[in-house]
Parts: sequence; C-alpha cells; structure tokens
Amino acid sequence: MIEKYKKAGKIVSKTRSMAVEYVKADMKIIDLISYVEGNIIEMGGMPAFPCNVSINEITAHYTSPPGDKSLIKMGDLVKIDLGAHVDGYIADSAISVFIEDDSSASIHEGVSEEFEDNLSIKMIETAHEALESAISTIKDGVELGKVGKAIEETINNKNFNSVSNLTGHSMDRYILHSGVSVPNIKENNSHIIHEGDVLAIEPFVTNGVGRVGDTNDVYIFRFLRGRPMRMVQAKKLLDTIATNYKTLPFSQRWLTDNIDPKYLNMAMRQLLASRAIYPYHVLKEKSDSRVAQAEHTVIVESDGCRVITE
Repeated sequence: MIEKYKKAGKIVSKTRSMAVEYVKADMKIIDLISYVEGNIIEMGGMPAFPCNVSINEITAHYTSPPGDKSLIKMGDLVKIDLGAHVDGYIADSAISVFIEDDSSASIHEGVSEEFEDNLSIKMIETAHEALESAISTIKDGVELGKVGKAIEETINNKNFNSVSNLTGHSMDRYILHSGVSVPNIKENNSHIIHEGDVLAIEPFVTNGVGRVGDTNDVYIFRFLRGRPMRMVQAKKLLDTIATNYKTLPFSQRWLTDNIDPKYLNMAMRQLLASRAIYPYHVLKEKSDSRVAQAEHTVIVESDGCRVITE
C-alpha cells in the first residue's frame, strides 16, 4: 500500500513540475489539462480526478468541458490541481502560477522586476508558506484545529484571508474525500489525526472576503448509486462510469468515446435528475477576488508526516 502511495506521489510531483514548465499565455486550458492527464497515464498512474485549471477568482472545480476553447492569458493567476492513483491509492497536489508573458510562468521565485510587487505573486508565496506551516504541525495525536490555526495565522500575517469554506481532506482507497475535513481557518476542531492517516492539505489565499460560492457551471461528477433508467444510453453510461471510475470524480469529456455524442448531454441530464451521479459546481470567490492555492498529500507518522507529493 505505501509503495503504491509513493508511486502515485512521484507521478504527481513530476507531472506538476512539467505542467509549470508547459503552461504559458494564449494556451488553451484543454491543452494544459490534456498534457497533465496524459503524462499521469504515461508514467503508470491514472487520473484520480479531472485536472482542475482554475483561473483568477475561479477557485476550484474547473476542468474543460468537451470542445472548450477557453484560453490562459498573460497576467492570469492559474491554479493547477492534479491527482493520480495507483490501484486506487491517491496522491493529490496543487500549485499556483502567475503567467508573466507568452513564454513563462512564475511560481514564486525569479519574478521579473515588472511583477515583483504583484499581489498574485504575494498570494502564491503565502499559499506555499501556509502549506509549510500546516505540514510542520502534523503528527500522530494532533488536533485538526491546530492545523487550521497554523494556516490562517500564516495567511493573516501577510494581510490576506484564508478561504474559510474550503478545506483539505482525508483520502482512502478510491475515495478522494473520505470523511475528514482539514480546516483552513482557526476553529474548535478536536478531531485527532493518527499515524497512517492520508491527508490532502490545501490552503487557499485571497485578498477578498475569503468565501466561495457555487456557479451554475458543472464539469466534474462522481458516481453515487445505481438507479433504474428509462433511457438505454443512460443505463449503459452509468454502468461505464461505475466500472471505470468507481467513486472517483470524472469529467464528461472522458465519456465521449463511450456514447454517441448526440445522446451524451441527454443521458447526463437523466443521471443527474435521478441522483445517480453527484455534480461538483465550479466555485468562485464571492467578492470576485483572485485566489492562490498550494497543496500536498501527507501520510501521518508518529513524530511528523511523510510528504509524498514533494
């Protein structure tokens, strides 16, 4: 089991680094997503969820729908959230980059003089610092409230806000969110973490109000349960989803080879209406302010934790 987690972590780490080198202005979002997901598969893993590329005030859950023509532009703050699994054992990580020009993206070092005072860059740096602060608190026996306190204090000390209604999460085999939420703010959370727990730690930093809300857009889904379907194509599609993705999130664009495109939207609507699948709405910062994110997956140990996505 540990070896599979470690392999998934190495795949994610290498793919994340490659994505930072690959992303640039005037690139289609779908091209970056396809690059990330393709490299995960090429390295021997499978995507644990559709690669998220969320830009500026769009905070999470944006992945390209079929035929997406959206572009990454100069000056964008781009959050790349990716995950891989090996036999169901998941590694999840995210990084934020600032697009300086048509040939480069900056994480938090080596920024050109023109952008050295840029708020986006400062938020990216702060997200990394908050992630490091959180990781330094994690060990067997620690209360989750202490992790949230470390994240929020680090962010507030840089005069930014933590996004309060987004959290990190525990993970289990084939389960991306397995029940435990890791807060990004100081709260009275007495849940104790234990050796062997697998946690995704993901601070979100903003200069806005620090809350996100649902948009009307939905491009990521998850299997919930088998249901009777009137439409033959919907029944076959649900069987395909359950077999191929189990309880892991998936994208509608992953399904275009499994069903005639003219029936796909109709079948998806029926699956949603019957509550056979769960929709993840694209999330946006409520004051339309930019958001930066950083994330690692850790395995809790007796005296610290192992970061498998470094």
